[in-house]
Amino acid sequence: MAKQEWRLLLTGDMSAFDNMALDEAVLRCVAAGASPSTLRFYGWEPSAVSIGYFQGIEQEVDLDVCREQGVDVIRRLTGGGAVFHEHGSEITYSLAVKDDYPGIPKKVLDSYALLCAGLVAGFRRLGLDAEFKPINDILVNGKKISGNAQTRRFGGILQHGTLLCDVNPHLMFSLLKVPSEKIRDKLIAGVEERVTSIRREMGTVDNAAVIQAMCAGFAEVLDIRLSPGTVSDEELALAERVKEERYANPTWNFKR
Repeated sequence: MAKQEWRLLLTGDMSAFDNMALDEAVLRCVAAGASPSTLRFYGWEPSAVSIGYFQGIEQEVDLDVCREQGVDVIRRLTGGGAVFHEHGSEITYSLAVKDDYPGIPKKVLDSYALLCAGLVAGFRRLGLDAEFKPINDILVNGKKISGNAQTRRFGGILQHGTLLCDVNPHLMFSLLKVPSEKIRDKLIAGVEERVTSIRREMGTVDNAAVIQAMCAGFAEVLDIRLSPGTVSDEELALAERVKEERYANPTWNFKR
């Protein structure tokens, strides 16, 4: 049987507002059958903090420090906790398929195991001893190197996640709200102990090689063929619209 062909998008660094709007636009166009199943890789410029759909910005984020540091703040479409996306220190992936895509489990928790297996295979191609840790993390040598989040809406599945190239817990916890300096120091120590990065494990980071390995991992696990593509005019127009309606709109970002 011929392999399913997916579109591969390499969209480079964009603002948080453009990234999250494009993730939603691609999801909606894929779900509607206007675009093929899609795997995208991107970065963040400037750096940003994204909060989970169910969180409150003012409870999670120190907005004054973010403003001083030039860090964007945004609410994701997916759940989970606050995540710091540092420019140049993270590769983010997103994948979008119809919610009845053959072989993807109906249960979200089961589907994490399958989709994250693509990342595990990718990290192993880089020579890293990766494993999936439920619910949605990837570990290398027992430490987290990737966190993932998923939502199902518009008739489609969107999963996106981080591939940590570097980790800067001091900067991260200066941007997030914590009760006291003492607790901040504990949290920083915890991250240094429990989180790793590609640079820490390999000594260097070659973004193109990381993306190539991840593409091969997804292609192997999902039995697909990835073909380089571009964002459609329909997706660009929709992304612009949902960016104004949602992601760049304070009403959306501060709604909880």
